[in-house]
This record gives sequence, C-alpha cells and structure tokens, in this order.
Amino acid sequence: MTLFVVINIIVMLGLMALLYMMQKKHVSFSKRVFTALGIGIVFGFALHFIYGSSSETITQTSDWFNIAGGGYVKLLQMIVMPLVFISILGAFTKLKLTHNIGKISGLIIGLLIATTAVAAAVGIASALAFDLQAVHVDQGQAESMRGAELEQKSQNMEAKTLPQQIVELLPGNPFLDFTGARPTSTIAVVIFAAFLGIAYLGVNRKQPEQAELFKKMVDAMYAIIMRVVTLILRLTPYGVLAIMTKTIATSDLDSIAKLGKFVIASYAALIVMFIIHLLLITFSGLNPVTYLKKAFPVLVFAFTSRSSAGALPLNIKTQRSLGVPEGIANFAGSFGLSIGQNGCAGIYPAMLAIMIAPTVGQNPLEPSFLFTVIAVVAISSFGVAGVGGGATFAALLVLSALNMPVALAGLLISVEPLIDMGRTALNVSGSMTSGLVTSKVTNELEKDTYEDRTNIIEAEV
Repeated sequence: MTLFVVINIIVMLGLMALLYMMQKKHVSFSKRVFTALGIGIVFGFALHFIYGSSSETITQTSDWFNIAGGGYVKLLQMIVMPLVFISILGAFTKLKLTHNIGKISGLIIGLLIATTAVAAAVGIASALAFDLQAVHVDQGQAESMRGAELEQKSQNMEAKTLPQQIVELLPGNPFLDFTGARPTSTIAVVIFAAFLGIAYLGVNRKQPEQAELFKKMVDAMYAIIMRVVTLILRLTPYGVLAIMTKTIATSDLDSIAKLGKFVIASYAALIVMFIIHLLLITFSGLNPVTYLKKAFPVLVFAFTSRSSAGALPLNIKTQRSLGVPEGIANFAGSFGLSIGQNGCAGIYPAMLAIMIAPTVGQNPLEPSFLFTVIAVVAISSFGVAGVGGGATFAALLVLSALNMPVALAGLLISVEPLIDMGRTALNVSGSMTSGLVTSKVTNELEKDTYEDRTNIIEAEV
C-alpha cells in the first residue's frame, strides 16, 4: 500500500466522521444521504483527475473503499430473502392479506408489466429521436471482448416462451431459492411464503392453538429481521459515500464523452418514464410531491448502489411511510425485483433493439417491428434479476428473440455503470408506484399516513 492510498483512505474516514457527526446532531436521514451523494461525487472527481481512472493508486484505493460500499450492498443482499419471506408470511399471520389476495397480486404484476411495455415505447421513441445507431459507435478492444462475452452467454441461454417463464417462477425447491440461485428466486420465495400463509389461515380456523403458536414464532422472527434491517439502514450514508466515490473515480470519462449522445438519450427516456410514474400517482388522486419527498432516500440509494435487490429494505419501508399496507408493500417490492423492471428490462433492451436494427437490414420505423419489440420486451421482463447485470440479461433475451446480434450490446460497456444507476432508480420507483396505485385502487391505502410528510423513513433510522 502506497502513501497516496493511505492518504485517500484517511480522507474517506474523515468524510465518514463528518456524516457521523451529522447523525449525532440528528440531521435527517435524507439530508445525510444527499450530503453523502454530493461529497462522493466531488471526492470521486478529485481522485479521478489527480491519479487517473486506470492508475494503480485508484485501483488499490477503490478496493479499500469497497469495504464500505460493496460491504454495505452485501449486507442488504444478505437480508433480502429473510425479509421477503418473513414479511409476506407475517402479512398473513397479522391478518393483513386475508382478502383480495388474487386481485392484489394480479394488479401489482399487471402494473409492472404494463409500465414496462410503456417504458419500452419510451425507449424506442428516445432512440429514434436521438438517431442512435450501433454503426456510429466505435469498437475498441474492450468493446470487442465484451461482445464476445455476450455471445458466449447467449449461446448458453434459450429464449423461453411465456408459459415456460411462468413455470420458472414456481418454487420447485424453496430451499435452493432461499440461496438466490435463480434469477426468479425472489418471486419463488414470495410464492412459497404465500402458500404457507394460506395454510396458516386454514389451520387457524380448525386448530387455533397450533396456529397461535405458529403466529408467535413468525411475529418474533419478524421483529428480529426488521431490527436487523434498521441496523443495516443506518449505514446507508456511509455506503452511498463510498459507492459514489468509487464509481466516479473509476469511470472512463473519455469514453463517456464519446458515447455522450447515448447517455443523454438514455437519461431522457428514464426521466420521461419517471414522470409517467408521477402521472400515474397523480391520476390515482395522490399528491406526487409527497411521493417525491418520501421516495428520495431510496431512489438515491438505488441510484448509487445499482442494486434493486439491495434497495428492497428501503423500498418496503418507504412504501409503508406512504401508507401502503404491509402485505401490498412486500408483494410490490418483491415482485418488482424480478418482473417488469422499467429501466433494465424496459427502456434499455428496447433502445438496443432500435440501435441494432439497421445493421441487420431492419427498418426501425416499421410499425410491425415496433409492436414486436414492445411485446417481446414486456414478455421477457419476467425473471430479470434485481442485481447488477440484470439489464444485460434482459438485453440478451430480447435481442436473441428478435434474431439480432447480441455482441453489438458490448459497444456500450464503458457507459454501462453510469446508465445503470438511473435504470436501477427507475426500477425501484416502478415497484413502489405499483404498490401505491394498487393500494389506492383496492381502497387499502392509509391516506392519513400518505399525507403525513413527517412520517418518513429517517424517523426510524
């Protein structure tokens, strides 16, 4: 370890001490997260311009910073499966999902898929408006290697029909799914927990004594898991600071500048889709400004961590602060990890399809082609993992289904991290919007809780 690396680590520790002092002075959670984001950007740029993104000093420094950043994401991922399982099961034992289970889950899944189809249309419009074409992108060594890697991955994948994808959601081995071994493991755990919950309701009618014992066990485990979640969420500002610093310091700004048009087009599409989320909330009769204020911390975390799964605890807590019932919040957050991710599974693969179409002689303006792309994107959005790389998986599925060369997706490797931050934030917003709108449609929303702008997650962490 060189002297410069030591200095960088000391500076990072000093910045973390500043955040700790803010916490001791009871500065709100969202303000601490926003401060961490801003400091991380400034510190990241400073390191980038002093040492260079590919220098050995930056590489070693990033490894040390990753203890705080990557470690925080690991802790969040650690609690995802236990949280999903016990929250869904607890919703049944607390009699919060005894009615309209089918309607609620159907509405959530329907909204996720419908918004993904809309996101695909937005992505298509953005790609056409900015005249994005794969042939205009320079292909260097890194891009060629990434393209070859994607081709190899696509050979190991088979495009699945909708019925096959639905079957993949079912928990053939729930204990395997608890390990997160499959892209659809989270949904499988939700389904397994729902079966146990329904079984509990049946036992509660016929054998109330056994049901009461089971309920006490579930309630005790729920209390422990939620306490663990609270402990982890207290680390959010420090994790955001480390993640953002590393991201900026290691970014290839020259490559980003060359692909600036694609970055701008991507964020234009992401912003438009986020506005559509706000319009859905507005049309539901709710104030979108309240949503923005309460959702800000989780969206910032999703932006910096690039992990929808890692953001799940904050996602659920945010929905609860918005007045979404516990059961619906957990269903929406959990389903949103693998179904209908608006950014990764909607906008991104649609934009790629439009960019690559001219290289295979396909007119990207042909109506039948456009409808096909939207349909394929919506169907392929089943089972996209809520972790880094989910967008690549979605792109492979869509491009393979459209018989397009998947290797060309590797042309965007240098800007992937930058765009993935916005995509992940949109994914999380989409799942929260589905939970919020479903709650309003089914008259389950706690309106007073939604309108109470002091009831936000910083009060709990």
